[in-house]
Amino acid sequence: MLPLPRSFYARDPRDVARELLGKWLLAVEQDRNCNEGEPPNLVGGRIVEVEAYLSRRDSACHASRGPTPRCATMFGPAGHAYVYAIHGRWCLNTVTEDIGQGSAVLIRAIDPHFGLASMQARRGPDKRVLDLVRGPARLCEALGITRQFDGWDLTLGQRLWISDAPPFDQFPSDIASPLYPPPRIRRSPRIGVTSAQGRLLRYFWADCPFVSGRRIIRKD
Repeated sequence: MLPLPRSFYARDPRDVARELLGKWLLAVEQDRNCNEGEPPNLVGGRIVEVEAYLSRRDSACHASRGPTPRCATMFGPAGHAYVYAIHGRWCLNTVTEDIGQGSAVLIRAIDPHFGLASMQARRGPDKRVLDLVRGPARLCEALGITRQFDGWDLTLGQRLWISDAPPFDQFPSDIASPLYPPPRIRRSPRIGVTSAQGRLLRYFWADCPFVSGRRIIRKD
């Protein structure tokens, strides 16, 4: 359950985005009843879809016009969470590169493994597991991520973090094991942007049902 180090994030957001696929997004909450075998108070799952937003020549990036109260976190240290609102809902990003650069990776979807009952309670009891965390706003709602996490240090391994390995040994940490063949990674244009629409900066697992958008387009 060790968090990814700051050096992981302090790189080109395209490299960070690709390598975030398969990592574990984990959050701790209070007063939740756990299913047998689950770590206490843990919600989350494996990251299966992300988008990179670049510090240079990317008009779709919030930081493209410099620091504002909304995107100030993007110009801080790598490895911090950047949480912003869209249509009254929240989206989670990880800050990348050096201080002052202004780049990030948006977490679009996870394959949920822990705290499914809690996710359904937040999203609504009629929500299918398949739809719990498909899309960045749904993901944040299901995991209880709000603006309070903007600027949160993901490298602390507390409350909210990203890990290279599953939090306990029920799941193999090696995705390339015979039971878990290597996923096929694809790239596509980002979803829902109004500029720089043609840039292939969305990365996802091609065969994962939890991906929020089209699962075809370009092999990479």
